[in-house]
Amino acid sequence: MMAAINHFIVPVIIGGIFLYGIYRGVNTFDAFLAGAKEGLSTVVSITPALICLLTAVAMFKASGALDVLSWGLGPLAEGLGLPREVIPLALLRPISGSGAMVLFNDILATYGPDSFIGRVASVMEGSTETTFYTIAVYYGATKVHQTRHTLPSALSADLAGIIMSAVAVRMFLGS
Repeated sequence: MMAAINHFIVPVIIGGIFLYGIYRGVNTFDAFLAGAKEGLSTVVSITPALICLLTAVAMFKASGALDVLSWGLGPLAEGLGLPREVIPLALLRPISGSGAMVLFNDILATYGPDSFIGRVASVMEGSTETTFYTIAVYYGATKVHQTRHTLPSALSADLAGIIMSAVAVRMFLGS
């Protein structure tokens, strides 16, 4: 019964929106077209920022800088209780969601989802953000040029999520 209802939820919501618009006297087709046009202009305005970000991520990974930085931060990470194996994920997560997802899947395939490393990676993936991507998209769409304290605050939150992922896993699930 529930599966049958789930198939109709989205069409019912969309139909309800159109019926409500008709009831309120709104030309729903014109409103839909105006929204689609605005969406396309938003895509055009944020594309340069996304291209720069994706290029920078590809260069960062291809140059070997991610590996060198991971190796250099190994002792610090171990001092904070983070396994060395999650350092590349911690470094890439604020920059690229898709790149981080590839590393995350590799960690789970190598160490397993129930290992300490897999659990830390899982919590880290869920408690951090693709900060640079989010800033590029939202500030690009709204044409904000002075980000003020956004980047330092967001990166501080990411760092807290990264460190606390190991603390939380150790506290609630053991090592």
